[in-house]
Amino acid sequence: MNAADSDALLVERFKGGDRRAFEMLVVKYQRRIERLIARMVRDTDLVEDIAQETFIRAYRALPQFRGESAFYTWLYRIAVNSAKKALSDLKRDPVITESAFAQRDDDDETSRGGAELSDGETPESLFASKEIAATVNAAIEALSEDLRQAITLREIEGLSYEEIAEAMNCPIGTVRSRIFRAREAIAERLRPHIEAKDGRRW
Repeated sequence: MNAADSDALLVERFKGGDRRAFEMLVVKYQRRIERLIARMVRDTDLVEDIAQETFIRAYRALPQFRGESAFYTWLYRIAVNSAKKALSDLKRDPVITESAFAQRDDDDETSRGGAELSDGETPESLFASKEIAATVNAAIEALSEDLRQAITLREIEGLSYEEIAEAMNCPIGTVRSRIFRAREAIAERLRPHIEAKDGRRW
């Protein structure tokens, strides 16, 4: 059973009166939702509160959820709207932070943080890799909100173009354009590092 099917089963169990089914969805997605929110807000103290508000809103709205999109896509949209509302209330602008990406690097299953050196790696090459990662983070931070959301959903969350279009409420062509422009901006920042590493791709 894939993730979408298991989510749909939990949603149906919840609608049937099984409140523990929702708790299982919270456990499954809480860290991902918190990481998403951390990429939108400057104040890390707000992340947990916004995540809690996201799940409260999801709990209230879930009886009306019709399964026309994947549960996570639906939940992501609630998280984004909750974060934007909180920021609007505080009159702050959505902005990505270095600490948010540091947290993502620490938590992400694909993170190489703390891994032993593999064949051919040296402390110098690892330092260069971290420098490139920092450059990528800075490049993403400098993107406009719509480009940043699109590239985050694609490259970090692994959503399909269709899911991103649904989550961002825009045509797939717009999603492709935003991701292309985001990648171009990141590549421009990376070019000096790529040239310094004899043309090796990041």
